[in-house]
Amino acid sequence: MSEWAAKRFWTKAEASETKGGFTVTLDGRPVRTPFKSPLTLPTRAMAEAIAVEWDAQDEVIDPLSMPMTRSANSAIDKVTPQRGEVAQMLAGYAETDLLCHRAATPPVLVDRQQTGWGPLLNWATARYGAPLTV
Repeated sequence: MSEWAAKRFWTKAEASETKGGFTVTLDGRPVRTPFKSPLTLPTRAMAEAIAVEWDAQDEVIDPLSMPMTRSANSAIDKVTPQRGEVAQMLAGYAETDLLCHRAATPPVLVDRQQTGWGPLLNWATARYGAPLTV
């Protein structure tokens, strides 16, 4: 018995501008997420990358070969509705972050940590205005 698989039905996938950002269209029809939400993306480059994934599909659609599409779908369908909970979960990882939580001894390790990780903290401060406290 064979499994059902979605088949390619379009001839052209392309990025286009839409209300609130960019999207991907298949023969002019906008792509939707698995939960039927509009696939609205923040940048044209992201929409173009996803359009390339759709264009690369053969007769049968292989979602595993579409990582950008899957990431966008997850962000829209799963992360956005529970943004606060996701942010709290990710913030929990900061407790284990070795950039800010460092050894106090031995001195040679303290020096290595500063040499290796200090530039990253300086970059984050300069790039994002987000100083991280060690």
